[in-house]
Amino acid sequence: MRTYQVNESSFYIDEPYVKNNTFIGKNAENEDLPEYEKIKNLLPVPIIDGYESTLDCYNKVWKLAFANLKKPFENSGFVTNFIDAAFNGAIFMWDTSFILMFAKYGRRAFDFQKTLDNFYAKQHRDGFICREIRESDGGDYFARHDPISTGPDIMGWCEWDYYISTGDEKRLASVFDPLMAYHKWYMENRTWRDGSYWSSGWGCGMDNTPRLMKGYDVSFSHGHQVWIDTCFQQVLSAKCLIKMAKVLKRSDETEFLKDEIKNLENIINTELWDEKTAFYYDKWRDGRLNGVMSVASYWGLISGSVPGERLDRFVSHLENENEFNRTHRVPSLSASDENFVPTGGYWCGAVWAPATYMILKGLENCKKTRLAHEIGLNHVENVVKCFEETGTVWENYAPDIFGKNSSARGDFVGWTGLAPVAVLIEYVLGIKGNISENKIVWDVNLTCRHGIENYPLKNGETVSLICEARKSEDEKPVICKIGADVDVYINWKKGNFKI
Repeated sequence: MRTYQVNESSFYIDEPYVKNNTFIGKNAENEDLPEYEKIKNLLPVPIIDGYESTLDCYNKVWKLAFANLKKPFENSGFVTNFIDAAFNGAIFMWDTSFILMFAKYGRRAFDFQKTLDNFYAKQHRDGFICREIRESDGGDYFARHDPISTGPDIMGWCEWDYYISTGDEKRLASVFDPLMAYHKWYMENRTWRDGSYWSSGWGCGMDNTPRLMKGYDVSFSHGHQVWIDTCFQQVLSAKCLIKMAKVLKRSDETEFLKDEIKNLENIINTELWDEKTAFYYDKWRDGRLNGVMSVASYWGLISGSVPGERLDRFVSHLENENEFNRTHRVPSLSASDENFVPTGGYWCGAVWAPATYMILKGLENCKKTRLAHEIGLNHVENVVKCFEETGTVWENYAPDIFGKNSSARGDFVGWTGLAPVAVLIEYVLGIKGNISENKIVWDVNLTCRHGIENYPLKNGETVSLICEARKSEDEKPVICKIGADVDVYINWKKGNFKI
C-alpha cells in the first residue's frame, strides 16, 4: 500500500505575478468609519428641477451606502475598511465591482475602491481569487476548481473605470499584478481546447437564466458549453490590462493578451453569432447555439467586439417591445423567451441595475448615447417610482409591471445604488468625467435646469456645472461652470462646443 505526504505546495503551480501582489500579508488599517451626516457635504449634488423624488432617492442611497461600511474583522486577513454587499455577510467580487462604479462619486468622503484590496489580499499562489469571501474569518466560500468558485472577471474593468474617473496612476500600479495573475488563472482553468471560456449560473452571476442543455443544473454546472458573456468579459479584461500596461509602461508584458483577444473575437464572431436573428448566443456541447436571448450577450458592446456592420441590428433588440424594450428596461431575459417571467423571476426577466448599467456603458462605447439616455432615464424613473411607494431601493425589479420583483431584497445598496447615482449622473444628466485626461463630456438631453455641484476631480478638487432651462432641445444650452479648471465638452442636438 502506497502512502503520500501531501502539503500545500502539492496543489499549486505558482504564478509569478502573485509574488508582486503587495496586498497579501499587508497589515490591516485601523481608521474610523465616516458617518453620513458628518460627510454628506462632500458628496456631489445633482441638480434636476422638477425631480424632487429622484434627489430624495439619491440621498437615500448614499445614506444606506455609508451605513454598510465595515471594518476588517480580527484575524479575517482583510486589509482595509470596506463596503458590504448588503446580502449575506460576505464580500462578492461581482457585486463589489459594480458597487464601486457608483461609489467612486463619494471618494472625497471615503475611499470605497479599497474594498477590492480585500480580494487581492486573499489571492491564492496560483492567481485564483474566490468570488465570495466571508467577512467574519476571511475564508473562501468555494474551492477554487468548483465550477461556481469565481467570476465574473470584471475587477480589471472596475479598476480601469476608477482610473479614468480619478487619474490615480499609483493605484493602477498596485493592482496591475494581482489582476494579471487572476486573468492568467482564468485562462488556465476556465477555457476549452480552443481558448473559449466556460462558467456556470452562479459563476457568471446570472444564477437561474435558462441557458444550458436539458439535463444540466442551471445554477451549478458549466454544461460543457461556451458561455458568451464570459468570452466577452475576458476580452474586456484583456483590453483593460493592455491599457493599464500602456499607462504603466509595461506593454511588453501583454503580447499574450493581444493574441487571446484575436482568438476570442474570432470564435465569438464566427461561432457564436446567428445571422438570422442578429444575436450572440452560448454554444451547447453538441455545437448548436442555444437561442436564449439574454443580457449576457450585451457584454459585447462594452468589450468592443461587435463588428460595425452588425452593430445596428444587434442593438435593435434593445428597442424591440417584444424583446428588451419593456415597461422597465432592460429585462435580463428577452420577453420573447418562453421562460420569461413578467414579474421578474430573478434572472428570468428581472431588471438588475448592474446589467442595465453595463448595457449603458456599452452603448456609450458604441457612440449610441441617445439610446443610452432613453434607457437610463426609463430605468431611473422606474426605480424612483418604486422608491416613492416603498421608501427604498431593491435588489431587482419587475420588467412588465410597476414595482420590485416579489423575492427582491430591500435597502439594497448593494449595486442598486447604480441607478440613482451613476445612471442619474452619467446617462440622465449626461455628465461623464475622464479625469485622467482632465476633461468632462456632457451630453445635454434634458430641457429643464440641470447639472451637478461638487463633482469630484483630482486631489480633492471639485467643479460645479449648471445648464439653464431651455424651451426645447433645439435651443443651444447655456452652461455655467464654477470651480477647478477642467475642460468641459458639450454635446447637444445641433452640435457641440467647449467651455
